[in-house]
Amino acid sequence: MQKLIIDTNVLVSALIQKSYPYFIFFNCVLENRFEICISDDLLEEYLEVINRPKFSKYPDFLIKAELVISQIEGIATKFFPKDRIEIIADSADNRLLELAFEAKADFIITGNTNDFTMSEFGGTKIISPKEFWDQYSR
Repeated sequence: MQKLIIDTNVLVSALIQKSYPYFIFFNCVLENRFEICISDDLLEEYLEVINRPKFSKYPDFLIKAELVISQIEGIATKFFPKDRIEIIADSADNRLLELAFEAKADFIITGNTNDFTMSEFGGTKIISPKEFWDQYSR
């Protein structure tokens, strides 16, 4: 089973609009079609971001987000990265690379093209939600 790491921006996008992140979450992630990889750092980031006041304008956003994160925790494999990586200027994004390295993940799915300028890291493909969905839905 292929291993996926879902960046926080993809999680948030899936909760706000029905587009590629939504399709990935509800057709791939929550249906156990892939092994989802998480770490304590990534879970903390998910929780910190969903609680930001700017998302309160979306009806039931926090309730939906907490439910999805709870579902992720129930199905995901938790990894504990040992090696620190400092390639990307934003240290939070380096945590995804650390998780990918530890989990030997197949994909990091991210909408963050500003910081993730590389297409691969140590065998892990770094792709957008649209790219992933296009490959998966074939």
